[in-house]
Amino acid sequence: MKKIYESGEDYLETILILQKKHGEVRSIDIAREMELSKPSVSRAVGILREGGFISVDGGGYITLTDAGREVAETIYERHVFFTDWLSSLGVSPEVAADDACKLEHDISAESFTKIKEFFEKNK
Repeated sequence: MKKIYESGEDYLETILILQKKHGEVRSIDIAREMELSKPSVSRAVGILREGGFISVDGGGYITLTDAGREVAETIYERHVFFTDWLSSLGVSPEVAADDACKLEHDISAESFTKIKEFFEKNK
């Protein structure tokens, strides 16, 4: 399995969210959700498939592999946590979601765990 970059994490997170909403996901769904061109999504899907993060069936339906699901759920958990945390501090919902997107990729697992534990202990 290859290393995954921030943009790949965003694709995996989007696939996870779309699967939760609609069950099935195709490239066109990702393009619409992320407001990207179909060729950009097609290229990313190919890279993620080669990397072992997704599989694509004959009908073009995309499924997360175990490795892809693990990455997607980690990023999604961080996104939800940071959005909620920043909102609880009085940050507007739009800014909180944008900032959460930045934080979710760069923070270490250790720091995220400690921040989450502190936040939950001091609610």
